[in-house]
Amino acid sequence: MTLGQKIAWDDTILPFQLDHADIRGRVARLDGVLDGILKQHDYPPQVEALIAEMALLTALVGQTIKLRWKLSLQVQTKGAVRMIATDYYGPTEEGQPARMRAYASFDATRLSNARPFDQLGEGYFAVLLDQGEGMTPYQGITPIAGDALRHCAEAYFAQSEQLPTRFALSFGKSTEAGGTEHWRAGGMMLQHMPKASPFAQDGGSGEGGLLQPEDVVDGEGAENWNRANLLLDTVDELELIGPSVAPTDLLVRLFHEERPRVFDLQAVRFGCTCSEERVRNSLSIYSAQDIAKMTTDEGIVTADCQFCGAHYRLDPATVGFEASNDGTENSD
Repeated sequence: MTLGQKIAWDDTILPFQLDHADIRGRVARLDGVLDGILKQHDYPPQVEALIAEMALLTALVGQTIKLRWKLSLQVQTKGAVRMIATDYYGPTEEGQPARMRAYASFDATRLSNARPFDQLGEGYFAVLLDQGEGMTPYQGITPIAGDALRHCAEAYFAQSEQLPTRFALSFGKSTEAGGTEHWRAGGMMLQHMPKASPFAQDGGSGEGGLLQPEDVVDGEGAENWNRANLLLDTVDELELIGPSVAPTDLLVRLFHEERPRVFDLQAVRFGCTCSEERVRNSLSIYSAQDIAKMTTDEGIVTADCQFCGAHYRLDPATVGFEASNDGTENSD
């Protein structure tokens, strides 16, 4: 791909490398994906903003996972927004789009007019990687810290991976000429390429002694890292979101002296993995007595997908480990 080439960049992630700075990164633009995620629920504005930020982080981090792997980011807190969960599914085949989904759980009575991040409170930020059947899932956790979710992600990479990482994000509702309002989001991730032997730290400069990006890079690497961060500081929010600036053009403007080299563009779509079979599997741990308690007055068992809003109606005789038939005739 040649820098400056015009591309269809909505709902894409563009990986790149700065050859003169030993830094890699990604540029993400989310449009239809974010609308697909948020339209499933009537979220308050503060919650929508948090989901938009988490979705951007997930896209930027997830682009590196292999085919058929799954990356999840989660936030669990004691605040008004109790949980945010996002999933990124690697493509099933080369050249296919990745898929994303997300949802949040919150207590509407505790939401305030404060900024979105202040709705979280004490808690943790988690990264989970599922490499498929037969592999042990990876999980890394860092406390909620800083004043944005991106700061939590930066602390995670410094603390758990000892990789200096920086995110610049922008998101919000955009109104087209015809008056149609929809969400747009864009962001960039920079990451210093790992050394063969990361050096240890007894404590970092962050909140509660957490390692920060600048704590895990030194020498010439630190000079390159600081220069790239200064250049990223010049980016405008509208440049991050688009739609008038292609990711390749943005890289040339910011990092032309660092010789940016881009790789294959990764498309991403809103998508959910829920199915009736998965619902049945999740109910397979319950006895007939438990299933009876879940059965409605209409004589059915219902289940809703938190991610996509799909509604499932099942014959109670077909679910649970004491199911009396397979539901081929009676399933709704």
